[in-house]
Amino acid sequence: MSSELLRTADAVTSALNAAALPLSFTAERHYQPVFDLAEMKDLHVTVVPRGVEVAQAARGKGTFDYKVDVAVQKKFEKGDAAELDPLMELAGEIAEMFRAKRLEEFPEAAWVKTEHAPVYAQEHMQELRQFTSVMTLTFRVVR
Repeated sequence: MSSELLRTADAVTSALNAAALPLSFTAERHYQPVFDLAEMKDLHVTVVPRGVEVAQAARGKGTFDYKVDVAVQKKFEKGDAAELDPLMELAGEIAEMFRAKRLEEFPEAAWVKTEHAPVYAQEHMQELRQFTSVMTLTFRVVR
């Protein structure tokens, strides 16, 4: 079960790195996405395995919902729309790119939902002058 969670996280990371998105980045999978504030001048897209929910689907079959978090983070200077809008758009495009799809590297896993609220962390903006947007993607395997 945990190996499928990691397989899901790795497939999401690969999909992000293969996607043609408006900002350049290399997504990485981490267990704890902790970075020095100085490192945050560069855009970070991080995938973190979050959890598993198991439910009965039918006699002898279960649904395994694998949840992964995807974080978009970058330290900003001014915090104006010209600087932050592209980061918001990137987060929105990442959320949209998985909707109603299967993961290419793990085709048994089908997208179920995306949770993206709040769309950015106000406290990071105020305390760290950093844009942080975290979404939770859920993929389902039935077996």
